[in-house]
Amino acid sequence: MTKPSLVDLVGVGLNATDTLIPLAAFPERGSKVRFTQASIQPGGQAATTVLACQLWGLATRYVGKLGDDQAAALHRSAFARAGVDARLVTVPGAASPQSVILVDEGGERTVLNQRNPRVQLTPADLERDWITQARALHVDGLEIAAATLATRWAREAGIPTIADLDELYPGIEDLIANIDYLIVSRDFPTALTGERNLEQALRTLMRRYGSTLTAATLGHEGVLAWDGERLHHRPAYQVHVADTTGAGDIFHAGFIYGLLQGWPLTRQLDFACAAAALNCTAQGARGHIGSVAEIESLMATAPRYVAAPALD
Repeated sequence: MTKPSLVDLVGVGLNATDTLIPLAAFPERGSKVRFTQASIQPGGQAATTVLACQLWGLATRYVGKLGDDQAAALHRSAFARAGVDARLVTVPGAASPQSVILVDEGGERTVLNQRNPRVQLTPADLERDWITQARALHVDGLEIAAATLATRWAREAGIPTIADLDELYPGIEDLIANIDYLIVSRDFPTALTGERNLEQALRTLMRRYGSTLTAATLGHEGVLAWDGERLHHRPAYQVHVADTTGAGDIFHAGFIYGLLQGWPLTRQLDFACAAAALNCTAQGARGHIGSVAEIESLMATAPRYVAAPALD
């Protein structure tokens, strides 16, 4: 591969090919359920975050692992169309990661994953220049050893790191110790720290691991963030929700975009909330990645949920 040029963002982590099936309601056990349509779309946490930032005008790189099947071709095509510098490790004869996503009429999704261990990204797959030739690094947590090495290289090079985490994978604390902007799912902070109160859990995460920011995404309640001095709650924007798949991925993309623009934290969080809300108005992990202008228009015009988040 050619030596990488400097990009704004490099993402290391998950890709998946999603088979999306809309349903009137989640199936009951033992039932037979008829569905009328299904669509196959590219997704995955880090892959979707990177692609959104590319569409908003940032120069990006994605590092991940694929098989040599049709799903891999779908991802390669999506990255090429968007202009992402895709550093893809290919495993001959292996199936790429797959997800089946059931979406009910309220937009809530249930995800079934299939992942061949052969397509697990490892530290041996990484090249240091892929990581250090960037202004920021974004990781998710499943391929923990590779993500930990990438964040260590980034830290050594003075590059800010952002993480999207939702499960307590083995070795997760070694990864978090390298993260500057830790933005996780609602239950993650309390599960890791043992604190019952979410605000206290975010404070504990920062104190324990030295992050610059700790935050939890809260669905329709928006986001709760602790910056070391002040707690920020930014409510979500009210839209018609077709599908929540990918909302967290696009939230992280919006946050990273604002971070690299040098915006104040409140504006970063609001932009991220609006970007995630727009994506929820269509089906799929990349259902509706709005333009920067469209996101800013939603911020200026859409009502927001007003209820305070449940902290316990």
